[in-house]
Amino acid sequence: MKPSTMALPQPPILAPSLLAADYGRVNEQVETCLSAGINWLHYDVMDGHFVPNISYGPKFVESASSDNDAFTDVHLMIENPDHYIDHFVEAGADLITVHYEATRHLHRSMQNIKKHGIRAGVAINPATSLQVIRPILAELDLVLIMSVNPGFGGQSFIPATYQRLTDMATIREEENHEFLIEVDGGINPGNIDKAVRSGADVLVAGSSVFKADDIPQRIHELRENAKKGKEMIV
Repeated sequence: MKPSTMALPQPPILAPSLLAADYGRVNEQVETCLSAGINWLHYDVMDGHFVPNISYGPKFVESASSDNDAFTDVHLMIENPDHYIDHFVEAGADLITVHYEATRHLHRSMQNIKKHGIRAGVAINPATSLQVIRPILAELDLVLIMSVNPGFGGQSFIPATYQRLTDMATIREEENHEFLIEVDGGINPGNIDKAVRSGADVLVAGSSVFKADDIPQRIHELRENAKKGKEMIV
């Protein structure tokens, strides 16, 4: 069991999403990311029911994460997520995020994750009000703001997300919470700085990283632009 108190990287954190990786070379590409300084990897799990696509399951997460020390961030875009939490914990998850829209008993889902000694997060879709998760914010280690409609990689960032990030950061400050704010979908070198300025701590980038001709160079570019966004925060 991984301790929930393990040290986390300091924001802004770039989290490549293995949804966009070449599955035939995934271990090689993971090593490329690690060699480029990545210490947080994002796993988008899709079931073909909650979202219109199927990705991979616990065995993939276990295979990709077992030989490295990167933080294993598992994002469950699946129905009935509580049925699978144990499997992803066994696969090596350090944090499991479930969707507000996918579970009827969100507090119970958080308890089911945290009883394993790992961190717990909640994701919300672009059309879901931030207000619906306010009653449970004190229980969370991470809030994931979707910046695309979940289900497919390579989509364009929804501009309204910037304000949603700012609003969530304001709520966090006003209520003295400590959760991280993650953004997932359409992050690229041209918008990562604004996402950071808007309040994002963890920035998930899939196609932008793994479809690049030079992955290490793209990681460097994304991280440098994210740092510039952080430096501009007053």
